[in-house]
Amino acid sequence: MAKEIEGSLKLQIPAGQANPAPPVGPALGQRGINIMDFCKMFNDKSKSEQPGVVLPVVVTYFKDKSFEMEIKMPPASYFIKEALNIKKGSKEPGRESAGTISKAKCKEIAEKKLKDLNANTVDQGMNIIIGSARSMGIEVTD
Repeated sequence: MAKEIEGSLKLQIPAGQANPAPPVGPALGQRGINIMDFCKMFNDKSKSEQPGVVLPVVVTYFKDKSFEMEIKMPPASYFIKEALNIKKGSKEPGRESAGTISKAKCKEIAEKKLKDLNANTVDQGMNIIIGSARSMGIEVTD
């Protein structure tokens, strides 16, 4: 018989840096999840990523207080900033440009992130990445 799901929780934690301090500890503790087990498991699974990269995590917890976690790729904005070698996007998107990115680079990012995007093809994923870039104040060129 399958375990009965009690709920799920989404967190964003830097790779290899999960610890019982807020916001991780309280979010897990109030749901009865063993915080130290989560931290050890997350840090082991994320040690292959560059340290400090923020990783979205979906935690599914069950009635018997056990849990499963799914670690996703970093956000699209991380890949865009990394490609352009900038620290952050424009303060006024649409008025002020923070840089330019090519459609080819957007397609490359979409290929990396395709499994986490709400898209069926790379072209649809590329459109999502282009939208993220524009909302950051980055111009997209052919």
